[in-house]
Amino acid sequence: MDVLTLGPAGTYSHRAAGAIADDESIDFTESVTAIIESVADGPYDRGVVPVENSIEGSVTESLDAFATHDVAVVREIITPIRHALLAQGEDFETVASHAQALAQCRDFLEANYPGADLEAVASTARGVQRAREDPSVAAIGHPANAGEDGLQVLAEDIQDRTSNATRFLVVAPVAERSEAGSKTSFIVYPNVDYPGLLLELLEPFAERNINLTRVESRPSGERLGDYVFHIDIAAGLYEERTEAALAEIEAIAEKGWVRRLGSYDSETVV
Repeated sequence: MDVLTLGPAGTYSHRAAGAIADDESIDFTESVTAIIESVADGPYDRGVVPVENSIEGSVTESLDAFATHDVAVVREIITPIRHALLAQGEDFETVASHAQALAQCRDFLEANYPGADLEAVASTARGVQRAREDPSVAAIGHPANAGEDGLQVLAEDIQDRTSNATRFLVVAPVAERSEAGSKTSFIVYPNVDYPGLLLELLEPFAERNINLTRVESRPSGERLGDYVFHIDIAAGLYEERTEAALAEIEAIAEKGWVRRLGSYDSETVV
């Protein structure tokens, strides 16, 4: 099974992908959109993409790619995030990491390195590469990324909150979409706008005692003020109550569309 995720090697995405494949089967890119495209259109069997962090919220590129490309979500992986400050030594001028990692360590950086320049790069592993190549650059990444090639762990667990965790979704070709699982993700584009629309979209789940675990809107790209809704629920598509609720949603969105990403189970990978 060929798997594509965010790289280079050593990212948190890489750690999550290790839950479904060995390193020899994992390839890397620096674009979430490219991961989902490569699964939707081939040649990859699976993609692993970050969708939500407990501190910084949703990864909007992932949400937008789900709305654009038709894939199946077959698994959820929760990874606790342990950030460390990595550098060749104490004398550095720049801290390089993924924008989310920089934001997740904002308090630590402001308190300890207020004069450092912050450089957002494609991934935490790319920041580690920068630190390996340039002694004036420090990185934020997993402490294991220090390795044995000259980087020191200057500080550990520097994230602003100890509960920091990232949610990854495993995507597969649409033919592998499943109705079995404890959670379901779907996307709704109503293509209409009127007072009470969002309430109408949520009521079918409340009436059937289905818990909504996430509701988020993203611009549709069609026109200003027009939105796509990403909804996660704690129920499987195999359940009659879920099918009944979605039938009501599809009727409300008859001028737009509803994309069922699929049902899946969740696991935590440290």
